[in-house]
Amino acid sequence: MRRQITPGTVTLEAITFLLAFIVFVPILWSFVVSLKTDEASLPGAFHYFLPPFTIANYIEVLSGGTKVLLWLFNSVFVAVVVTIGMTLLCSMASYAIAKLQFRYRKGIYMYFLAGLMVPGEATIVALFVLANELKLIDTYLGLILPALAGSMNIIIMTSFLTGIPNDLIEAARIDGAGEFRTYKDVILPLSRTVIVTVSIFTFIGNWNSYLWPYLCAMNEDLFTLPIGIPTFVSQFSVDKTIPMTVNMIASLPILLFFIIFEKQIVKGISLSGIKG
Repeated sequence: MRRQITPGTVTLEAITFLLAFIVFVPILWSFVVSLKTDEASLPGAFHYFLPPFTIANYIEVLSGGTKVLLWLFNSVFVAVVVTIGMTLLCSMASYAIAKLQFRYRKGIYMYFLAGLMVPGEATIVALFVLANELKLIDTYLGLILPALAGSMNIIIMTSFLTGIPNDLIEAARIDGAGEFRTYKDVILPLSRTVIVTVSIFTFIGNWNSYLWPYLCAMNEDLFTLPIGIPTFVSQFSVDKTIPMTVNMIASLPILLFFIIFEKQIVKGISLSGIKG
């Protein structure tokens, strides 16, 4: 059966194509500029898209003389540790809020809801002062610990876990399972979808994190890629090719990440709106 083409369908597809084009153009522009070596010799913007192309900038950036590989390691290390840590902590907290009966349970849930109303920038000064008092500034621990707090992830996971039948948990308890075993053997397997969703968004968010790493990492050896890219802009203020090369190196992992987990990301967008 052929799909009926209506003016509304054509308009919607045209808008979708336009939005995709707007998103794609900066990526394409960054890529072609990174394949050029002498920006000053190009007479116009269109000539960026004409041969010759070269990977000399990538060789220069990755072979030595810069700290891009170290920054790449820092970005991966921090994002992975935060993703694992936040997923474990949020899943445990969500299980307690959704399925355990204890005093102030609803109050704690409301506390996390209230946390969504406060922008992170409003607490950044207090966070910096506290981290400085605890000697966490300029350390990996300082980059990781503040990122482990995620109200939105707890809200999403709590809403999901609320829908798990209590009969399954009661059956596990009748079989002699304690709370941790129930969490490990019952809750985690049933929560695979929401755990993958939370993990994906946590990884992407921490990979792109800028403000807190900018304040916390004062030593270049602790820079993540979003913090390191602006240093090339100041060093190569005329030539855009090197900064664009570093930008593509920083963007490539997350682009591949999106391509691989596209279905989970789309599912996660709908899952984040589930009714609690």
